[in-house]
Amino acid sequence: MKISLAQYVSEVGQAKAAAAIGVHQTAISKAVRIGRQIYILKLPGGEVKAVEYRDFPHRRKPIVR
Repeated sequence: MKISLAQYVSEVGQAKAAAAIGVHQTAISKAVRIGRQIYILKLPGGEVKAVEYRDFPHRRKPIVR
């Protein structure tokens, strides 16, 4: 089953989502806040995997000074 990171966080909370994926809670917070296209795959046995969809080639936004 595939759901968005934001939806997964709303179900289990940021701390549990971070632990399940193997990142810090602050990384989850920032990813949700800026709207990254990250999806959670729920695998058999209760394991979760995070997948991000990005444009290829990925280009950074230009620095505005």
